[in-house]
Amino acid sequence: MSTVQESLNPTAADSSKMSGQGKKALAAAYFGFSVDMIDVYLPIIALAPAMIYFQPANLSPTLATTLYYLIFVLSLIGRPIGSFIFGYAGDKIGRRKTTLISILGIGISTLLIACLPGYSAWGLGGVLVLAALRLIAGVFMGGEYTSANPLAMEYAPKHKRGMYGGFINAGFPTGTIVVSLVTLATLKVFPAGDANSLYAVWGWRIPFIIGALLCFVLYIYTYFNVEESKVWETSKKAENPLKDLFGKKNLALLGQVFLVMSGVWFVTNAIISSLPGILKFLNVDSVVSTNAQLITNVIMFFLFIYAGAISQKIGRKTVLIIFGILSFTLSPLFLYMLLNGGYRDTTSLIVLVVLVNCLAIPVFGVLTSYISERFSTGVRASGYGIGYSLALIVPAMTPFFMLGLKNFMPYEFTPIVILVIGGLFITLGALLGPETKKVDL
Repeated sequence: MSTVQESLNPTAADSSKMSGQGKKALAAAYFGFSVDMIDVYLPIIALAPAMIYFQPANLSPTLATTLYYLIFVLSLIGRPIGSFIFGYAGDKIGRRKTTLISILGIGISTLLIACLPGYSAWGLGGVLVLAALRLIAGVFMGGEYTSANPLAMEYAPKHKRGMYGGFINAGFPTGTIVVSLVTLATLKVFPAGDANSLYAVWGWRIPFIIGALLCFVLYIYTYFNVEESKVWETSKKAENPLKDLFGKKNLALLGQVFLVMSGVWFVTNAIISSLPGILKFLNVDSVVSTNAQLITNVIMFFLFIYAGAISQKIGRKTVLIIFGILSFTLSPLFLYMLLNGGYRDTTSLIVLVVLVNCLAIPVFGVLTSYISERFSTGVRASGYGIGYSLALIVPAMTPFFMLGLKNFMPYEFTPIVILVIGGLFITLGALLGPETKKVDL
């Protein structure tokens, strides 16, 4: 861990209390991650009831589900590209400038999606442009947390980094809550149905417009309130952060983070990405599905913060191992019960959705502090972004893995296999890495 044992600016990073500027950076990182997650999950929650607007009416349920996943996956594929571009920029020109560029890019691409016509007007051209814009949005999403999260961590006192990191990542459920609430409200005003229904033609656009507006508000807040990281300003700059990151000194470290994050993304795809589509495949009402996700994410908001805070006591490594084990044991068991129809009514269905999620997904609460602590200042933005995002590539192929697994098992049970693999990767990756909670940034 000698590569991360730095204390370049103790007053900025190791003081007992967070400075006023640090609190602004923390708030910007939290709201930034919230907006990021809003835009990530708009297709999963808001667009799901309206995907028929972009596709032929005679498309088979399996192909429709795969197309639905593919739109989501494209934004994930864009993230690693963004992490290389903006990670390099974050280490060379600063965390703040990189954050601002990323936020603006997310807002513009999201607003353009809200203006798209459907299959009846553009044929397959509509869904192709939608896919291209999701890929572009993913590139900018890969830059937002790459710069904003390390910036906030470099302001955070060492003994509270876990809790603050958990708070930043609580933007994940916050974003999903916002999308769920807006979608539920929109569905009440614009009922969903066939390709000509009010929601399919107009309603889905409202959550996307709101997502874009939130990006522009965040841009203004960050521009006027957040200063550059003092740790970065006073540190020795890497001549080529990417060359240093992939050099002998950091490559094994990056590989270990990559393994942990590969597991995290397999788990995420098995649950967050796949579950809404699978519930639709099982003919669960879209309002019931959205309500289940809403309740789940309210609970997970607190669990994310708790996971980060408890990692300050028992260690980041220990928390990662615990969630890794839960992800290949109990969470798959409850997922099997859910997919096998092991519920009697709406309440028991929601309970199972909550258990599947809350036994695995709060692993995100420890990631911001853990990954920031694994890299030295000169490559921290690059290491954070690439370690976090490059691992997305293989798990992003989950829809195709599920189609392959369909040859050996019922399609609706295929996410269980992905979930187990993810849990094993998290556990192994955590075991191979050191404890980081006492590292100086």
